[in-house]
Amino acid sequence: MDELTNYFKLLSDETRLRIMVLLYHRELCVCQLCGITGISQPNISKHLGRLRDSGLVKDERKEQYIFYSLNMKDKLFENILKNIVGNVEEYPILKSDIEKSKSAEKYIELANMCK
Repeated sequence: MDELTNYFKLLSDETRLRIMVLLYHRELCVCQLCGITGISQPNISKHLGRLRDSGLVKDERKEQYIFYSLNMKDKLFENILKNIVGNVEEYPILKSDIEKSKSAEKYIELANMCK
């Protein structure tokens, strides 16, 4: 039961929810997450740290960038997130984030904060 309540605590924060929905679709670096969401780099980094510490997000260095992706080792969490993503049409902010993420590469070119 503790695991379930922990998932909902993590997803109850709008920033973490937005990050998780974006990472459900693809791996992203901090500058891409900042560009897509309009949230500051320190804020994104803080929430990514919390998600990484909980084991839900993993990171991988690729050249000078660190890319984050979901760690879908838990079926319960995967199902929760799948239900959220499946209903994204009902949440304009999440829908907008997903649309912006389709051109995520431009945010690496526009920002040097990932370096």
